[in-house]
Amino acid sequence: MAKVLVLGNAGLDISLQMPRLPERGETLLGDGAMRAPGGKGLNQAVVAARAGADTRFAGPIGKDGMGEEIIRILGAEQNLVFEPQRLEGSSDFSLLMVLPDGENSIVTAGACAAAFSQEAASRFAANTEAGDLFLAQGNLTQETTLAGFKAARDRGAYTVFNPAPIWWDATPLLAHCDILVVNRGEAEAISGLDDPRAAAARLHKRGAKTTIITLGGDGCLVHSSGTTRHHEAIAVKVRDTTGCGDTFCGALCATLSLGHSLEKAIAYAQSAASITATRPGAFRALPSSAELSALCKTEA
Repeated sequence: MAKVLVLGNAGLDISLQMPRLPERGETLLGDGAMRAPGGKGLNQAVVAARAGADTRFAGPIGKDGMGEEIIRILGAEQNLVFEPQRLEGSSDFSLLMVLPDGENSIVTAGACAAAFSQEAASRFAANTEAGDLFLAQGNLTQETTLAGFKAARDRGAYTVFNPAPIWWDATPLLAHCDILVVNRGEAEAISGLDDPRAAAARLHKRGAKTTIITLGGDGCLVHSSGTTRHHEAIAVKVRDTTGCGDTFCGALCATLSLGHSLEKAIAYAQSAASITATRPGAFRALPSSAELSALCKTEA
């Protein structure tokens, strides 16, 4: 059975319920403090493992208490091997200030993700074998992510790229990308086109063998081999779309690693993401192993 190797970031999400945002120089008391592991790489690796894939995850964390907390939490996930790179200083984290109407403002510290080296990415990617899936996002630097893709491709692995969040030019990586997963806004940012069908075709021409554009409640578009197909969304009562993209990517790679077709993998990934959409938050909203197993029976 093929493996899923995820290269990405890991951190903690710390949230506070706030009556309003503080003014400049003001201190406000927050309530209902919660903390949970976070980071797109971490979330996608957890979903892939919960979906039954043999999953390895490499991510940078600091030599601090937060790093130890992340290791402890991921150690409880079956099918997941976490290979942290311990760096000096604090682990990455995000502070979420949640307002009474549900809107939030987020401040993120990402020094660990920025410091993850090209050499470390290449070493991790060298663990891939022909047929494995190598998944990365946009949190690490362009150079580090590209180094991982090149090393994985050299060993015959399939590369899957989810370039969110977009803070550097993703175009040079498209030629090293078997599957590109982007949402509507990301597709426009990379392609320069606001029409999803036209954007998918342009991204394919720039190198991505298969482009998947997720469209929220409108489902997703898949462009491959010169044709574009539309997949309907799963109808649910949406509460929070945070983490839906991570669930989609993790579930997609897991299904492909288990030998299923792209069509089945997309259907399964959409169903998994629909579960996340019905819950608030990110990590806490990810589907459980039991839920993902039940989806396998439904999609069979």
